[in-house]
Amino acid sequence: MSDAIVIDGKALAKDVKDGLAVRIRTLKGLGKAVRLDAVIVGGNQSAHLYARNQAKACGDVGIEYVLHDMTGVTSQEEVATLIEGLNANPVVTAIMVHMPLPESIDQHEIQSRISVEKDVEGVNPANIGNIVFGRRSLVPCTALAVMEMIESTGINLKGARAVCVGASTIVGKPVAVLLMQAEATVISTNVYTENQFELTKTADILISAAGVPKLISSESVKEGAIVVDVGINRVAGADGKMRTIGDVDYETVKSVAGHISPVPGGVGPMTVAMLLRNTVQAAEN
Repeated sequence: MSDAIVIDGKALAKDVKDGLAVRIRTLKGLGKAVRLDAVIVGGNQSAHLYARNQAKACGDVGIEYVLHDMTGVTSQEEVATLIEGLNANPVVTAIMVHMPLPESIDQHEIQSRISVEKDVEGVNPANIGNIVFGRRSLVPCTALAVMEMIESTGINLKGARAVCVGASTIVGKPVAVLLMQAEATVISTNVYTENQFELTKTADILISAAGVPKLISSESVKEGAIVVDVGINRVAGADGKMRTIGDVDYETVKSVAGHISPVPGGVGPMTVAMLLRNTVQAAEN
């Protein structure tokens, strides 16, 4: 069997962004703002790096990006007050809060304060709940990215068996629900699931979002399956340098799978593209 077809997240993301640029120009021609306000709290360097990359991605398609840097803030009340102000500001069309937050701040409380209409990461419990009722616009970005990548293969999802490894609130659970809506047969596994790899071996579609390096080996994958790797793990290479790998043992699994997403270059770029698309959707709404 030849190697799997690569689900190229970078190429798919470029197609999404090209389409968004047209929609943004249309909105601006109607005098409508397209603006993403991001909030960063605490001194986490990864969050600051992500914010810089995000600003560039927004600029590339014509979205105004405003970063509210609250590096020295540890008060939940101050963050909540800022969010409420952004909710009320008609110029602000989209809001997100960078993670992680300091331990003194309740992440879920802050996310629940973001206006449902401006919650472009889909983290407000109302938006997460709306997935069950078929709403697809402001879905958590990574879950939406996974679905777009699966659908890009052209597979008929009706009746296909999908196994989701990992059941997080913003990836595993939303992906499972989206697949159910597409009428796939869905199995969700977690750390307590017995005989997990016997289940993954039966999957036509296998999504791994467990955060465990090389959790999925070639022995865990059905021949010809679609494999989407959501894991982002930093590990030391043979040369001692840190590198990013996924949950899937890519080099061995690619000889078994029919389609496979790489890490990096797979779900990551598409997640950014889905954030931008949600931002434009919020402005259009």
